Amino acid sequence: MRVLLVEDETEMAHALALRLGRSGFIADHVGALVDAREALACHRYGLAILDRRLPDGDGLELLPELRRLQPDARILILTACEAVSERVSGLDAGADDYLAKPVDFDELMARVRACLRRALGAVAPPVVIGRLSFDLAAREVFVDGAPAVLHRRELALLETLVRSAGRIVLRARLVEEVYGFDDNVDVNALNILVSRLRKRLGDLGAEVEIHSARGIGYMLARASS
Repeated sequence: MRVLLVEDETEMAHALALRLGRSGFIADHVGALVDAREALACHRYGLAILDRRLPDGDGLELLPELRRLQPDARILILTACEAVSERVSGLDAGADDYLAKPVDFDELMARVRACLRRALGAVAPPVVIGRLSFDLAAREVFVDGAPAVLHRRELALLETLVRSAGRIVLRARLVEEVYGFDDNVDVNALNILVSRLRKRLGDLGAEVEIHSARGIGYMLARASS
């Protein structure tokens, strides 16, 4: 899942991006409202983490545009503005959650997971294909009940394929979901990543296949007997 991180403190942003990456998210970092608006116009996000005190304004100014352009995205305000009135104004403006700095990263990730669970509504059962089970709410992968550890890009790729299992997912959408805008994406990067994920799933005995539609995209399906 792709995350928009709007934070002007470089060290904080770097630490947040690393923690998000360890949890399998792809974080796009910007430090100002103008750059955030440009990112929203070009990319699709499942979650936005917004600071309030930015060089060109209050992060809350972005909420109406974010809700209009990407109504399904969850919004978490992360800021030093910790007064009750500030929290109330942030939530009333349309944020899903509000967390004051300094932040405990474990709590932050718990809040992120809670936001995403609410986005799913009633908790859906894991998607099961072959021996593979993908819990979309927790973003956890199991094979025959045993947890499977994947690289963050492998996880992002598998999540996108699982959400459209049995249907071809276009290459452009896969690139959008798997790579951040700071990544230098080689023309063959997606092909290499798919090959790596195929091997990983094969080694795990997941009994699934990733089919290729040459020049179009990829599809995840149960392995044929």
